Amino acid sequence: MPSIFTKIVQGEVPCYKVAENERFLAFLDIYPVAKGHTLVIPKQEIDYYFDLEDDLIAEMNIFAKKVAIALKKYTNCKRICTAVIGYEVPHAHLHLIPTNSMADVQFSKKLKFSPEEFKEIAQDIQKFL
Repeated sequence: MPSIFTKIVQGEVPCYKVAENERFLAFLDIYPVAKGHTLVIPKQEIDYYFDLEDDLIAEMNIFAKKVAIALKKYTNCKRICTAVIGYEVPHAHLHLIPTNSMADVQFSKKLKFSPEEFKEIAQDIQKFL
C-alpha cells in the first residue's frame, strides 16, 4: 500500500506545495511546529532516509537547501533546523523548521492553520524561490 506521501506525489491527496522538480517535492507539514514548517520528500517511495542512494540523498539536500533559503527569507528566522525522524510516515522525508532558538523545535507542540492560511503560506514561500 502506498504511503500518504506517495499518494500526494501521485495527486491522490492534496498538499500545500512549496516547490517541486522531477525527483523531489516540498510541501507544508499539516501538523506544523512552526509557521512554514515544510517537508521535503523524494518522489520515489523509500521508507528510511538513510536507505536513499548517495546521489539521491545529495540531490535531495541540494533541493532542500533552496527551499530552506526561501523559507528563511519568508519567515525572517535565525535558522532553518532540519530533522530526520522517520517514524510518522514510511517514506523518507526531511523536516525544515524555521526557528529562532532550540526551544522552537518541539514536536509535541502543533500549530493549527486554516486551509486558506496554509495556501497563503505556501504561496508566500514560493515568492522567495
